[in-house]
Amino acid sequence: MLPIRDHNPSERTPFVTYALIAINVVVFVWQYGVLHDVSSSNLFLYDYAFWPILFNGGEGYTGFFTHMFLHGGIMHLAGNMLFLWIFGDNMEDEMGHVPFLVFYILSGLAAAYIQYMFEPLSRIPMVGASGAIAGVMGGYLLMFPKARVDIFIFFIIFFRILPIPSFIVLGVWMALQVFNGLGSDLNGGGTAYWAHVGGFVAGFVLTIPIWLRRGGTRYWDRTDGHPPHPETHFPRSNIPIITRNR
Repeated sequence: MLPIRDHNPSERTPFVTYALIAINVVVFVWQYGVLHDVSSSNLFLYDYAFWPILFNGGEGYTGFFTHMFLHGGIMHLAGNMLFLWIFGDNMEDEMGHVPFLVFYILSGLAAAYIQYMFEPLSRIPMVGASGAIAGVMGGYLLMFPKARVDIFIFFIIFFRILPIPSFIVLGVWMALQVFNGLGSDLNGGGTAYWAHVGGFVAGFVLTIPIWLRRGGTRYWDRTDGHPPHPETHFPRSNIPIITRNR
């Protein structure tokens, strides 16, 4: 179940969202296009990834911030930037450019710290913007719980694009992070699920003052849980359901 777009274009150009995507892409190109030898790549990660074990010893403060601009591979980068592109523009539209940037960074920092709290002695470097983007998703859930998000569903013998309310998409995503986080505590693993949970909760909490200034539940009544401007109506998916002949 992969979100591919929402129906809620921003009214203002989301310059910060575009800039964050560009920075992540440029850093990725530098990391994998310039640093060819193993020693330089390892040194780069040592300096700029987030290492819980170093942070626990009073080191690694740079990586506490810079980790959110590094990625472990092209699919890691592509997935994160897709989620930022889908959910970031509306949150930037609501908050304004500079407040959104501060919100994004605070969500990323909170995500790293929550991951550190669960695994303070981990020697696995943490990289990726997913904690900060989870914060954007948490804020989006609070502000626009009924906004429609198109998801691509592929299930063995059929695939389809379906519009689903954001509270279902984001609620299922959050539940999976908690479930996988509990599983990683028992079995280990390389994905920072608790960073996703921490970023999501931080973004939700940081958005509460804005939601209250808009009127709280009265804001939902006025907008029916959607962004306060006309939504985009995409044509009904013409992707057929593919079935297997028997």
